[in-house]
Amino acid sequence: MRRYGTQGGFTIVEIMAVVAIIGVLAVIVLPSVKANTIRVKMSEALLNFSGCKAIITEVYLSGGDSPGGGNWGCEVAANASTYVDNITTTDEGVITVWLHGFGDLRLNTHRLSLTPLDATGNVMTGGGYVARWRCGSPADGTDVPAQFLPASCRGG
Repeated sequence: MRRYGTQGGFTIVEIMAVVAIIGVLAVIVLPSVKANTIRVKMSEALLNFSGCKAIITEVYLSGGDSPGGGNWGCEVAANASTYVDNITTTDEGVITVWLHGFGDLRLNTHRLSLTPLDATGNVMTGGGYVARWRCGSPADGTDVPAQFLPASCRGG
């Protein structure tokens, strides 16, 4: 037997409920996805520290004197990588990278620093060994908001 006049499908209320749920999920998820995307790009910028970090550690371990700011042999004047414009150093071996290419004005043209510390937690001044490196500290010139830095580089 056939039924006439019945239609299948969703009511407008059901469709509106699904759209509202999707909207709420988008509002919750999208900001964290964007922040994680920026942290991934920032990790690439952190890789640019490795060359200078090795050179500075070696100079201090060999008991040598600082060659002076900008003379460590690892500086890059422009376009160091996709997200790093240039790399500079100071007399003490503080490495600073200038960021670019993020497509976000909260990060473009900002600085990220890496500082060698001795066993007492002070900035290196002469021969000895580098006990640890401090990354992302505003005291060293970093002006990137901490929310965009990886956990390993938040001033500690």
